[in-house]
Amino acid sequence: MSPIELSWLEERLHNDNRRATDRADDRGLTFVIRDGAGNAIGVAAGYSWANTSELTLMWIDEAYRGRGYASQLLSAFVAEAIDRGVRRIWVSSHDFQAPGLYEKAGFQRIAELSEWPEGHSNIILCKTIAADGAL
Repeated sequence: MSPIELSWLEERLHNDNRRATDRADDRGLTFVIRDGAGNAIGVAAGYSWANTSELTLMWIDEAYRGRGYASQLLSAFVAEAIDRGVRRIWVSSHDFQAPGLYEKAGFQRIAELSEWPEGHSNIILCKTIAADGAL
């Protein structure tokens, strides 16, 4: 299946979801940090829909890790989600990635799927935002 065909099918699924929920407020949510040459060195990407957001990609180039960029990107993602009226933010992080980053930012572990991949766990975390937008 080509990327174009897959994208077309995903859009059909999104249209079905919009009809079923009567919610058509889905939008991408992405923040990028670039170096002096304009190369992406960090990204936080996901979407918001129906008062919920999911962070689907968090990445910092290895040469730039440990400088606080991930925390900055996560803070920007959370702040924009709150501005959009989001009440819950979801993220999945393997145990060898950065679950501690999310926990420090107020995300709570909701589930842990062991042996995904073998020898590791996939951890699902959620941050709940109060109705007044407070963290």
